[in-house]
Amino acid sequence: MIGSLMYLMIGTRPDIAAAVSIISQFASNPTILHHQAAKRIIRYIKGTINLKLNYEEKLNYGDVREREPMLIGYSDANWGNDVNTRRSTTGYIFYLSGGAISWSSKRQATVALSSTEAEYMALTQATKEAIWLRGLLAELNYTQERATTLFEDNQSAIALAKNPVHHARSKHIDIQHHFIREKIESNEIEISYKSTDDMIADALTKPLARPRFAKLIDEMGLHD
Repeated sequence: MIGSLMYLMIGTRPDIAAAVSIISQFASNPTILHHQAAKRIIRYIKGTINLKLNYEEKLNYGDVREREPMLIGYSDANWGNDVNTRRSTTGYIFYLSGGAISWSSKRQATVALSSTEAEYMALTQATKEAIWLRGLLAELNYTQERATTLFEDNQSAIALAKNPVHHARSKHIDIQHHFIREKIESNEIEISYKSTDDMIADALTKPLARPRFAKLIDEMGLHD
């Protein structure tokens, strides 16, 4: 059941990514509650079976508007939301031509000691995906001439990514996460602030109230 939901989530339904990520953690030893949760996702799919990803010729991402296909990403994290391990969840989503083309909802490998660290680690994963997508688009003759914009809702994480100065709150962070600074300096990635209310990747990190969830999946490009 989880495998089937995961196949659907990877292919065309980013809206179920967070839910599938949560229940998949218990696949090796599920209980009745986990089985009920999986059936609830299936009922949601049945009720929204007409939703599909839509793409448009022109883009409009707030202050960013282009005629040519331009890669844009959103990165978010939910700090310490796993009650068993206290690990955070990374969520990111990338757009091209008005619709989502890549997304992920995944528990982080290590425990973050602050929301800044959790968001910074999420930015690292999103940056790696952005670099790969830029390479793929270049092979398809859609070279991204401008830096890929990554929207982030944590000002401290943005400052940490742009400022190479180490201090007590960040010196313990694994060096692998700092390569994002090189990508900013090489003009491959640009980090921009986006308020939490407008952070689309928020739907990939945790369960949300129905009105906000419906708003975010609509902004993902999922329409009838």
